[in-house]
Amino acid sequence: MPRDVDDLALSEAVCLVLIVEQPQHGWALVRALAPGSEVGRVWTLSRPLTYRAIDGLLERGLVARKGEVPGAGPKRQILTATAKGRKVARQWLAEPVAHLRDTRTVLLLKLVLGPRLGGDRQALLDAQAAVFEPHFAALAAAGRAPGADDVDRWRYESSLAVQRFLAPARSRKRLT
Repeated sequence: MPRDVDDLALSEAVCLVLIVEQPQHGWALVRALAPGSEVGRVWTLSRPLTYRAIDGLLERGLVARKGEVPGAGPKRQILTATAKGRKVARQWLAEPVAHLRDTRTVLLLKLVLGPRLGGDRQALLDAQAAVFEPHFAALAAAGRAPGADDVDRWRYESSLAVQRFLAPARSRKRLT
């Protein structure tokens, strides 16, 4: 039975965006997610996990097999996004992350992948700032409190880094 689209794993979401960008076979996805690639600078995925993500996307009806790449060696089936898959990919790219801890991976992935599908970088950054804004003051109070422990201080310092990242990233687009 297909799982709910709302519980899309990060590996599935990233593979889906890459397939929406351009129909391709699994091995091309493995290369796109390898260390040293544009996406791999942010996040990598092993070959077995890439193929597991593809299986999940097929199971959900977000991608379909459409032909094969000719040539010697194992048959490589081309994957293409379904209409539902294209919609889900664009929704995922536009949705801000819920937790500060996801900024380093998930938000950066969305910023790298979003332009490939014509995503609105500015809208994502503005939405992200709005999601995080209420948390910044609470994390500052906890991190600067006299009894703050290592976790409180780490979370506060991490929130400062995210604030420093978001401020110029949001204003850069407005200046151009």
